[in-house]
Amino acid sequence: MPRPAEDRTMEMHMNKLSTMIAAGLAAASFAAAAPAAAQLQLWEDYEPSEEVIEMTLVKVEEGQLDTYLEGLKQTWVKANEVQKEMGYIKGYGIYGVPYGEGEFNLVLTIRFANDEALTPNKERYMEFMEAWGKANMDASQETVRELYNEIREIQGTYMLRELKMKM
Repeated sequence: MPRPAEDRTMEMHMNKLSTMIAAGLAAASFAAAAPAAAQLQLWEDYEPSEEVIEMTLVKVEEGQLDTYLEGLKQTWVKANEVQKEMGYIKGYGIYGVPYGEGEFNLVLTIRFANDEALTPNKERYMEFMEAWGKANMDASQETVRELYNEIREIQGTYMLRELKMKM
């Protein structure tokens, strides 16, 4: 038995109303989900720091952390201390990773004043080599070949620049 025309008209209006409400809710959801960054302006709302940080992610084999740290102290730390004294870097750090997915368990960082400090420069290189010395360079290269390559794997090296939010 066919339904009266009034019932069909009412059903059509309800379907239209439901569709319009759903469309309105979807539009509101998309607007709310729009990234906040799209509303921020560089230099007005935030600015990039001049300082650049090189971050190296390292996976050290289980039970080898102390051995690796001992090697770093004799090579990487000493070389960075020389560079810091010479004013080539602002600082450096070694960070343990107490938990995570296990893809890396150590992070090495070097802080540079700006992009220019990263640019290859023959004069700086020669000054560093003179201060660091051939004996240290040879010992460091031997440590890398004979020790580091056996107990660690570099997972990646990244350059970071802080984005400072203005309030």
